[in-house]
Amino acid sequence: MKKLKSVWIIAGGAERIAELSAGAAAWGEETALIYAGDREKAAGAGTVYYLGPLTGVSYLSYIPAIVALVREKQPELVLVESSCDGRLTAAAIAAAVGVSALTDIDSLEADADGGGIVGRRMIYGGAAWKTERVSGPTAVVCVGAGVFPPGETAPPPGEVIELRPEAAPGTRLLEQQKKPAPNVNLPAAGRIVGVGRGLGTADNLGAVRAFAAALGAEIGCSRPVAEEERWLPKERYIGVSGVIATPEVYIACGVSGQVQHMAGIDRAGVIAAVNKDKNAPVFRQCDYGLVADLNAVLPRLTELFNRA
Repeated sequence: MKKLKSVWIIAGGAERIAELSAGAAAWGEETALIYAGDREKAAGAGTVYYLGPLTGVSYLSYIPAIVALVREKQPELVLVESSCDGRLTAAAIAAAVGVSALTDIDSLEADADGGGIVGRRMIYGGAAWKTERVSGPTAVVCVGAGVFPPGETAPPPGEVIELRPEAAPGTRLLEQQKKPAPNVNLPAAGRIVGVGRGLGTADNLGAVRAFAAALGAEIGCSRPVAEEERWLPKERYIGVSGVIATPEVYIACGVSGQVQHMAGIDRAGVIAAVNKDKNAPVFRQCDYGLVADLNAVLPRLTELFNRA
């Protein structure tokens, strides 16, 4: 693949900066990061444009400065983390440069006919794929977790340019509440135990945690577990609009196997499933399946792995 001259990334947390930096380095000869937040995390690219801290100011107030910088420098590709702030920023940049932003992208490639970026994403809840092409002076792409190989750490920047723009009028920060930092990095996990609503209740998560510990695995979940039942945080949701995971081994526990979830782990090396419903769709997609009651099976499996 012929590299683009300039690829920029816009991200907040250290893990996403490291991942998007790896993607930018694969795509571009020159890389840059636009960043607002803790100064010490301003790393991961050849050039870092540091906007300033987020103390007492909303990220939204920096968006006009970000748009102006992109319009001035005209990078060929801007990779934006798929967060609430990231999507708003991507939309503003795309509107300013006259293109459509690509969102929920599963993979990227250069247009074989010359010029432009081609992105592929799932639609209809993962039942189909859609290919989209964007061309113009700047392509804008929102990238979810797991699309690029996970970067362990963001490399030190070659240059840090402190912009410190004035906060744009019209947005006033009323309150800030610190969100607990996620303690999971599913895109980098080699083994994952997935939890579905077939687990029954949140009280049964203890058996899942013990099983995952015996395997040395992270815990992921289906969307209903995170967003409806709220048994686990959203950072652990695997699926079309969640994390795209590529573990060596994925064990689905009480996961029915709906397409929107399975699309998030279809790159797994081996998929195993435990479900008491013999007709669950997951059994049509797994390499190994066990029709059984999780509450009876998991403690026995945990004991076996602990002995190994």
